[in-house]
Amino acid sequence: MRAPLPARLRPEALADFVGQQHILGEGSALRLAIEADRVGSLIFYGPPGSGKTTLAHIIASSTGAVFEQLSAVSATVAEVRAVIAQAQERLGAHGRRTILFLDEIHRFNKAQQDALLPSVEQGVITLIGATTENPYFEVNSALLSRCQVYTLEPLTSEELATIVRRGAAELGARAPDDVVTLIATKAGGDARAALSVLELAWQTAEGRVLTADLVEDAARKRPLVYDRAGDRHYDFASAFIKSMRGSDPDAAVYYLAAMLEAGEDARFVARRMVILASEDIGLADPNALVVAVAAAQAVEHVGLPEAQLNLAEAAIYLALAPKSNAVLRALAAARSDVREHGNERPPAFLRDAHYPGAKELSHGEGYVYPHDDPAGFEMDYLPEKLRGRRYWPREPDAK
Repeated sequence: MRAPLPARLRPEALADFVGQQHILGEGSALRLAIEADRVGSLIFYGPPGSGKTTLAHIIASSTGAVFEQLSAVSATVAEVRAVIAQAQERLGAHGRRTILFLDEIHRFNKAQQDALLPSVEQGVITLIGATTENPYFEVNSALLSRCQVYTLEPLTSEELATIVRRGAAELGARAPDDVVTLIATKAGGDARAALSVLELAWQTAEGRVLTADLVEDAARKRPLVYDRAGDRHYDFASAFIKSMRGSDPDAAVYYLAAMLEAGEDARFVARRMVILASEDIGLADPNALVVAVAAAQAVEHVGLPEAQLNLAEAAIYLALAPKSNAVLRALAAARSDVREHGNERPPAFLRDAHYPGAKELSHGEGYVYPHDDPAGFEMDYLPEKLRGRRYWPREPDAK
């Protein structure tokens, strides 16, 4: 009873597990494997409080195999090898399987992960890993290829409300529906956070009815799930860029705010906007690059938090600007020709003619100065082998 509420309320059977129906629905492969005690090596990937460890404990309570648990935060290679040695002896002597649950598997370095590989490959152990980091970034490809990856999603408000009501019943707390909804909203998809807020608010209530004020005081700030080096960093950056490209200023401002609130480097955000200004807007609105560069300079000269306004102004401007990727396509086509044909020399009339002897090489011969003769504007300045090529549309396709 002294354990935190999330630990006391951890389900021990699939029937009590809330959420993740996309992988645990009736008839799903994972559910059938757990119920039939034939779980193979797998990795649970998802945000905190989505049920990764709980699912591992459900497997532990329902399997006939020996269940070993280690945390990658503290486990050493020697401890892993000891578990493997015991598993090998157990399998050989009694034919009994061993499941190794490795929490925070992304915290294992390459050498530690390599120590697991042979035993997983040979079936000496069944590995269950849990991670909040994208396993495709953090887990060795050889180990990853021998595991099934299951992605867990943040719990919905309705699912969290179910969990909060169970928690209230466990505590004997009186929680009106509006308070349950508030806790579910504040938890940000995290069951552990929801139960922790509930428990703290009830302790503060001292036996009275739970109120919104008590929940607000216990929650303080909704948890932000973000990482500045992993997949959420790239996911939010991608969404931010695509929102501006798709001319959605509301989404652009939201993703900007989400990144900045989570501690994203403002210079990274500004650099992405400078790139987008030329890649997706270009000469459809040349001022877009000026605005983006000004925002980047503001970040350096003003700094956060005030520079958030400059970034937001630029993001809205870029989202609303007319769009054209003609600059991108022009450069890509030109680079393709360079790669295919090499660096074709400029025609002789364009070559440097300022030094003695250049005339003997016919450098500059035939060049027409456009300001004196408009015919200079009609000439083809490309190398001879590329004459007639068009990289830039004469009428930009602004959208």
